[in-house]
Amino acid sequence: MSSLPSGPRRRLPFFARILAAMVLGVIVGLVFGPRAEPLGQLGSVIIGLIKTLAAPLLFFAVVDAFLRTHIRLRSGLIMLAITATNAALAVVIGLTLSNTLRPGDHLTISKALVAEAKSEVPESKKIDFLRELTNYIPTSVVRPFLDNSIISIIILALLSGIALRHVKNEQLAVGEHAYRVVEQFVATIYRAIEVVLGGVITFVPLAVFGVVAKMIGQEGFTPLVGLAAYVGVAVLGLAIQVLVVYQAWIVFVSQRTLREFWTGARDAVVYALGASSSLASLPVTLRCLDRMKVSPQSARLAACVGTNLNNDGILLYEAMAVLFVAQVYGIELSFGQQLLTAASCVIAGIGIAAVPDAGLISLALVLATVGLPLELLPLLLTVDWLLSRCRAMTNVTSDILVAVLLDRFDKGERMPEEGPDSECAGQEPVALGLNGHLPAETA
Repeated sequence: MSSLPSGPRRRLPFFARILAAMVLGVIVGLVFGPRAEPLGQLGSVIIGLIKTLAAPLLFFAVVDAFLRTHIRLRSGLIMLAITATNAALAVVIGLTLSNTLRPGDHLTISKALVAEAKSEVPESKKIDFLRELTNYIPTSVVRPFLDNSIISIIILALLSGIALRHVKNEQLAVGEHAYRVVEQFVATIYRAIEVVLGGVITFVPLAVFGVVAKMIGQEGFTPLVGLAAYVGVAVLGLAIQVLVVYQAWIVFVSQRTLREFWTGARDAVVYALGASSSLASLPVTLRCLDRMKVSPQSARLAACVGTNLNNDGILLYEAMAVLFVAQVYGIELSFGQQLLTAASCVIAGIGIAAVPDAGLISLALVLATVGLPLELLPLLLTVDWLLSRCRAMTNVTSDILVAVLLDRFDKGERMPEEGPDSECAGQEPVALGLNGHLPAETA
């Protein structure tokens, strides 16, 4: 007797695996107490792998974007001005709330861990911000990747991407297509790193289990108070960004009423809450913009290309989270170090915005750049299933807002048909899950 073929197995959602790992970690921590301490190494190993893979991913993501994307100068400058304003406000809100409310003071960890972390972090010193930035000008092609220096990596990626795009345009002008070999090579390497990183991220629940077991075994339930403060400040910051910053744009600039905007954007924002991903919400976002009668050019430019810039949710969260980690360890960051943190958040967010779990990956890079310990990252992941949804809603709202504003300032312009090089090329298949195997939870 032949058996019927079984259907595809339904995997437990990523956030559910995080919650299950958290519960199991609590149980093991309570049972084994301080003896659960070695399990914390699981988190260090997995976060270390993510940090290692994030640097090359960042480089190839930027180069790939230059090769595949064509943007008219005027539209690009308008979009850049809007997104830069929103990004700056998001970082300021995150840093201000974290400095004012100091959520990290509510999370207590053992004195031994604090002493160990402080011994590994360079002493706070006065920073000349411009001099610090010049120090990131790469003097070696390899060194930025060894040091996980995201600013230096972005500089290399920008130079490479601009040069390759120039060569591509030259070849297209004379009917040559040799550039396709390089374009396919970059896309293949980018995808390969994405797959490997996706495989590592599937083990993140194991890191959560280990760190929670260690924390509960050593500290009991005290850390939960600090995590509640962490979540509260993050949600407050995102609410301010959406309800104050974005609504100010709508009321004073967009020439639309709040009711018109939120009625049109509602489906995409709610979908982002469920999907926990601004990129996975892209098809719904485009449909909403079409119903809002936003021009196809503005919609595609803001939602497809702009999704790499409209990361206010990630930026605000990271700025807050970096200071939270510093406060937990009793490390005071100077004004110059906070400026460096802000710049790192913006650069990391732009580079890997479309990558699943971008908030986690870029936060690891920013912490490494500022010189803060990464040991708390798995603990923060215990509540990230909630915060990632809030970040995704913020980012989707930003996509729609930027499209509406572009349509307001760029009225009458129409985008030429460009085939494979149009703004959504290389973006929508990922959003729809047609060419990837990574978990959908991204912010």
